[in-house]
Amino acid sequence: MSTRSIYEMAEAIAPGWEHWRARIEDIVSPVRAWMLAELAARPGDTVLELAAGAGDTGFETAAVVGERGRLISTDFSPAMLDVARRRGAELGLRNVDCRLMDAERIELDADAVDGVLCRFGYMLMPDPAAALAETRRVLRRGGRLALAVWGPPERNPWITIGFGLLVEHGHLPPPDPGDPGPFAMADEEGTRALLADAGFRSVRTEEIPVRFAFRDLDDYTTFSTDTGGPAALALRGMPEHEREALRAQLRAAFAPFETGGRYELPGVALAAVAS
Repeated sequence: MSTRSIYEMAEAIAPGWEHWRARIEDIVSPVRAWMLAELAARPGDTVLELAAGAGDTGFETAAVVGERGRLISTDFSPAMLDVARRRGAELGLRNVDCRLMDAERIELDADAVDGVLCRFGYMLMPDPAAALAETRRVLRRGGRLALAVWGPPERNPWITIGFGLLVEHGHLPPPDPGDPGPFAMADEEGTRALLADAGFRSVRTEEIPVRFAFRDLDDYTTFSTDTGGPAALALRGMPEHEREALRAQLRAAFAPFETGGRYELPGVALAAVAS
C-alpha cells in the first residue's frame, strides 16, 4: 500500500473515528493505560505523539506534564488532525500543539522530546524502520518510546474474519508480505529487531488482551464500515446483494463468539517500551 493510499484512507475514515471515538477508547483502554504507565512522563516533559488519530492517548499525558510541559500531537492526515484539535478543545487542554507531520520525516530537532507515544501507527507506515529511526533521533537521552501494534492474526479474529471474507470474495486484494497493515509488526522478534536497528538498546514487550463487543451484526458492520481502513472502503462500495451475502457468512463465522445475540471477539495488542 502506497503512502498516497494510506493518506486517502485516513482522510476517508476520519469522520468515522470521530463518531466512534468513545467506544474505541473504551475497547483499547488497557493498551492506553499500559503505554502511559510505561512512558512515565513527568511534569515539565515534552511528549510527542505520532499518528495520534483522535489524540486521546497523548491527551492523558498532557494532564501529567502540566503547564510547564507540552504535548505535540501529530498526524499526517489533516482530517484526523482536525478530529484531535476538536477533542483537545473539548477537554480544555492548553499545553497541546497539534501539528501535521509525517512520522517518517519528523520535523523536530534532534534530542527535542522526553517521550514518544505511537498507538497502532507504526504498523500502518510504509517504512516503519525510517519512522523508528526518526523517533530515536528526536528522543533525548533517557527518553522513552511507548508503542502498540496488533499481535498475531490468529489472536485477532475481530480483524481477520471480516477481512478474510472480503479477500476471499475479491473485494480486497490479498496483502503482500511487507505491506503496511494491522499485522505488519505482529511478530515480536521482528518488532524488537526494528527497534534495535533504530538504535534502541533497551526494549521490553508485553501482550495486552482486549475485547471487541457488538450488539449484533449490524453494529459490527456499521463500526467496520466507518473505521475499518481498507475494509471500510470496500464495504462502502459493495452492492447491497453482496453485502447481504457477506452478512450471512459473518453470522456463521461469528457463531463461536455469540452469546444471547451479542458478539464478543478477542484481540491482542503487542506493546513495547524502548529507550
